[in-house]
Amino acid sequence: MQGRKNYSEKLFMNFQLSERIPKDNFYRKLRESLDLNSIYKETRDLYGSTGNPSIDPVVFFKLMLTGYLENITSDRKLVDHCSMRMDILYFLGYDIDEQLPWHSTISRTRQLYPAAVFEALFNKIFALCVDKGMVSGHTQAMDSAPIKANASMESLELKRPFQSIERHFEAVDTESQNQTSTAVTSTVGLITAPQHHLKRVKHIHDKLRKNPVGASGASHEKAQLFSNKTHYNPHDPDARISVKPGKARKLNYHCSMAVDTGQGVISHIQADFADGRDSQYLPAMTLQVQSRLKANELRMTELLADAGYSNGFSYEFLELRNITPWIPVFGKYKPEREWVTYDRKEDVFTCTMGKTIPFKGFDLTSDGKLIKNYRASKKDCIPCVLKESCTPKSLFKRIFTTAFEDYYHRAYERQVSRRGKRMKQVRQSTVEPVFGSLVHHYGLSKINVLGKASAHKVMLMAATCFNLKKYLKTFKRKLTNSAAVETVAHLISAFLKSSIAFTLKF
Repeated sequence: MQGRKNYSEKLFMNFQLSERIPKDNFYRKLRESLDLNSIYKETRDLYGSTGNPSIDPVVFFKLMLTGYLENITSDRKLVDHCSMRMDILYFLGYDIDEQLPWHSTISRTRQLYPAAVFEALFNKIFALCVDKGMVSGHTQAMDSAPIKANASMESLELKRPFQSIERHFEAVDTESQNQTSTAVTSTVGLITAPQHHLKRVKHIHDKLRKNPVGASGASHEKAQLFSNKTHYNPHDPDARISVKPGKARKLNYHCSMAVDTGQGVISHIQADFADGRDSQYLPAMTLQVQSRLKANELRMTELLADAGYSNGFSYEFLELRNITPWIPVFGKYKPEREWVTYDRKEDVFTCTMGKTIPFKGFDLTSDGKLIKNYRASKKDCIPCVLKESCTPKSLFKRIFTTAFEDYYHRAYERQVSRRGKRMKQVRQSTVEPVFGSLVHHYGLSKINVLGKASAHKVMLMAATCFNLKKYLKTFKRKLTNSAAVETVAHLISAFLKSSIAFTLKF
């Protein structure tokens, strides 16, 4: 007989949420294995003693974890999603008839909590991974990637000259004969780049004056002419214009990350300005990673990174801290030079004609970088038969090298060694898949908040969820191994019983 289900809502129900959640459910295991009560102590000073009760700090962070685990970046969608999932309600500590917090409350609470609270949660999960033996500590891989900011190229505005505003204030002070100092309290929307940087983009201004455009979006043909030194986004001044090879110019944030090569656990993550170089963020990241590893009784001895982190100061910084940098050399460094050979012990160049080119002193580039100056003698160069080929535009041979020549040389030797090529493969197989997972599965495809501080919180939560999910997988692996051992023991016992019975029979 054909059945038919008739549905009518009950006025009273006998329902217990914990009985409906399977024992192997992810959020049930997460609730049983994760203790977040320490958050109450860390956030106690952020609240007053009067007023209406706020959202429970533990509930807030559980909602944050759920959002990144489910790859939901909208607070409104997150609340709607959680209200329809019994396992998530059980994880949050809510019954099916309880109202979840408003999405605006989640946004305001995220702004209220400082980054230190989010970092404390990240450190807690990282410590759990260390206790499980998932972190080796000695070898770390670093990399970075641009993350789309919540700002549009269509809203770019031209910066005002910083110097003219200072002169204006000076003129006002002179006229009013007011001796009190007047200072610019904010540089947002003002040109603060040095003059030699502005000269590099002067031709951009000339083209824009000759051919003014109304919209400045990435789809416009003039979009490639905009620079962070001359333009900014008033909606999110911390967002910076950056470009990745083969991609359109966008307003991004710079996500820097360090990953342990043991089992791919993230050991550090931070948000930076997208117009900065990887190498300038390496020292601060290294100190942060060392501090976190030291707190867990681990020590870093080797660092893997790509050529974007190649910098003489970075090499020196790492080697002085007994860290071997496996970073390929990049830029103007030349291991070999045409027409000359270098004696590293004597610190002198020798040309093909046997004449020496000694070290004369240190100079500074326009960017303030220290370089070494080597200069030959006029008496040797002017009568030389190879002068027209060697140095046709100068009376004598001059060579400029970096002040970190020895560090670059050691880095180059490591790069071309057999172990250096193996370390490159280790880096690529460690940190790059982690970035792909964060972007596609943990809510880092776009930063939906404003400001670098808020972007840092978002990246911390994404990395925390990544480590947390990897941590929970160890329980499944442990259970699987235990089941396998029990199965083997059962087979051995059955075999022994059958052997004994067979022996007694005969």
